Amino acid sequence: MKKALLAFLSGAWILGGLPCDADAAFINYAAREINCKIVYYGSATAGLHDNLVYIYGKTNPESRGKMIALKTETDNVEFFDFLPLNLGEIRGFKVRFHLYTVPGNSAYDTSRVLILKGVDGVVFVADSDPARLNETLASWKSLKKNLAQDGFDWRTIPLVVQLDHRDRPDAMSVEQLKQALGITTQPTFEAVVPTGVGVFATLKGIARLILIALRDGAAAR
Repeated sequence: MKKALLAFLSGAWILGGLPCDADAAFINYAAREINCKIVYYGSATAGLHDNLVYIYGKTNPESRGKMIALKTETDNVEFFDFLPLNLGEIRGFKVRFHLYTVPGNSAYDTSRVLILKGVDGVVFVADSDPARLNETLASWKSLKKNLAQDGFDWRTIPLVVQLDHRDRPDAMSVEQLKQALGITTQPTFEAVVPTGVGVFATLKGIARLILIALRDGAAAR
């Protein structure tokens, strides 16, 4: 199963079922679209799957692609694309987002690296359960390492942090989690993902950072 997953993901990300250049946002000149890749990263209990399921269920069927799930022994890798209708255009191009999850199990770290190829923005989902803090920190450490391996700096790439399971009575405070992760400037969103609380606020947060990066890049040219 792991070999099949690696073969599927190796060297490229997916655009409408077809492999694309993994070095930057992919421009589809025929459709006049800029395709941007967002990766949801975190531990197995953080809520990666629930984020995509909720977003997919609330997205206009006419503006989204099919959700595809690749099963591993312990969890799934999922992705779909959609075209928000209210973001405007960048130099006459619409922006289509492709949302991915990584395997939460650390045994699939090689797959995580491949999924990060060509990423334009990252949502790190942190579990607010204090009993899961070590898993959260291990995932955060692997994210920083894997981004660096692909030539990205976690401090400068568009990145937001979602704090899930905020409805737990023993949830760690926002400040405790931010201090544990060592984040200061990255936007942070509280969430209860299965109910939808904070899901679209998080998505809008990362989309905004990506659009700012795209527009700054376009202006520089």
